[in-house]
Amino acid sequence: MSLTRINEFEAAEGKADELFDFLKSLVPYISSSSGCLLIEVLRSQDNQSKFAVIEKWESEEAHQQCLANYPKEDMQAAMPLFGGPPKGGFYHE
Repeated sequence: MSLTRINEFEAAEGKADELFDFLKSLVPYISSSSGCLLIEVLRSQDNQSKFAVIEKWESEEAHQQCLANYPKEDMQAAMPLFGGPPKGGFYHE
């Protein structure tokens, strides 16, 4: 059974376009990770500073491994783009 992860992000003031570009830049990395079945980066129609990233994974462990392998310095460099902590969770049918 696959799992869907729905993540929500909000950009820091004046950083919406930069955060959107950063989130889209993650697509090749995540989509090539073992166990990833799908990834989509979406921007809210009502609030251009809000984003959703929809991921489908073979398992929660595959998602965790993907996160663990992402370069920490790249994530640290992107932190000023976020207006708050991301929200997210796993869902299944």
